[in-house]
Amino acid sequence: SLRQRLPASIRDRGVIQFATDPSYAPMESYGPDGRTVIGFDADLADALGTLLGIRIELVPSNFASALDDTVAGRFDGVLSSMTDTVEREKKADFVNYFTAGTSIVVGRGNPAGVSDLKDLCGKAVAVEKGTVQLDLLERAQKGCGTQPISIRAFDTNNDALLQLRTGRAVAILNDYPPAVQLTNDAASRTHYQLASTVQYEPGLYGIAVAKSNPALRDALHLALDQLMRDGVYHELLLRWGLTTGALQ
Repeated sequence: SLRQRLPASIRDRGVIQFATDPSYAPMESYGPDGRTVIGFDADLADALGTLLGIRIELVPSNFASALDDTVAGRFDGVLSSMTDTVEREKKADFVNYFTAGTSIVVGRGNPAGVSDLKDLCGKAVAVEKGTVQLDLLERAQKGCGTQPISIRAFDTNNDALLQLRTGRAVAILNDYPPAVQLTNDAASRTHYQLASTVQYEPGLYGIAVAKSNPALRDALHLALDQLMRDGVYHELLLRWGLTTGALQ
């Protein structure tokens, strides 16, 4: 019955294609083979596809242009830790599935002594293009007076992290789950730590779907609701250590 709610064009094609930027573990990143996208979002896509009776494919894409590409019909949607904002809702509808705020990640030992957004004034900060973190930095900039933040925006989160790791930036802004992953993972925790436990401007992650495709939006919403009722959603959150971001 859920499959029948999908648009006929998608049923005939046999696949739903979502844009994603696989540089944001534990939500989405490349697996050991360097090709397969893994993470909570990837597992959620698989679970939704199982209920809908269709394959859901995550297509590595540029985060900053993914929403416009969806509106233009190049993708069926975006599943990539995308925060549901008023501005984005002008372009797409959202099926919300998680909640998280923004954290400041600094180098191990925090040599610049950053503990708050105001401490970024006069310093270089790296961030991914098209994110709510870039918007947050630009607004924080207004309170810096004669010592503006040197905002350095990059196509992927990995590119931004390289700036911090090599000392060309004193901090990077990430959503809380990827920030915690960086500071806990054995391969990265020697490089990074949280500036504080504060989460700025918590918001909802959503699967973005073009406004011209309400049938797909509604089918995804019903499938997600079923995953929540069946306990599968909670199992996936447990698998990736993300229960603090659960929605009801």
